[in-house]
Amino acid sequence: MAKIEIKQLSKRFNKGNKYIDALSGIDLKIEDGEFVCLLGPSGCGKTTLLRILASLETPTTGNITIHSAAAKKNPTQSMVFQENGVIPWLTVEENVAFGLKMRHLPEEITRKQTDYYIEKVGLSNFRKLYPKELSGGMKQRVSIARAFANDPDILLMDEPFAALDEQNKFILQEELLSIWQETRKTVIFITHSIDEALLLSDRILLMSAQPGRIMKDIKLDLPRPRSIEQVRSQSEITQRFLEIWEHLQEEVKQTRLI
Repeated sequence: MAKIEIKQLSKRFNKGNKYIDALSGIDLKIEDGEFVCLLGPSGCGKTTLLRILASLETPTTGNITIHSAAAKKNPTQSMVFQENGVIPWLTVEENVAFGLKMRHLPEEITRKQTDYYIEKVGLSNFRKLYPKELSGGMKQRVSIARAFANDPDILLMDEPFAALDEQNKFILQEELLSIWQETRKTVIFITHSIDEALLLSDRILLMSAQPGRIMKDIKLDLPRPRSIEQVRSQSEITQRFLEIWEHLQEEVKQTRLI
């Protein structure tokens, strides 16, 4: 059984005296434990789709079914945003523990989960610091640790590394993959980087220009772990890169014609 089933989903926004169709006719199944990347031109509805999955938006038509274990009491999903999602008046430790405390879990479990994920993202020496004392990359580590610590069924990530320099981006990509390979959470990850999608994902979903539709579903039968050097050097991956690049070029042209 698929973890997520989306059937004939569309989203229309009312902007004054006109309508904007953000998404149209989305049909999609995502298996439990899959790492799926969404790619498409700016404005194609990637973030809207993620927000619908996070229950931050409601679809205009269609429906979404998320299958969870009947006895599971964990949250359905956690979301990591592109911009800073950390709470400025809480320390690193308090930020990571926030979701667990909101669920009123026993203190021992909260402390154990918090300690584990703070260590996994390399922030053990910074646990008592506040966000204003951290770099951008460290703040995103806090967001990732908090999301995994809350033990959701599904992790939704909206370009979490877009604002980082290349070095920090590579480090955080490796840390994310390390945690994911251990937990095997279902991840839906938005990116504009083809390299990033090829490095991280099991599947790449290519979206059309607005209104967003799934145009191609590319499955990557590539061994893990992968390195950025492999992504940029192997002929098989290079062919995939060119296929995705051509699709994005064509869809960007379409946005200019609208």
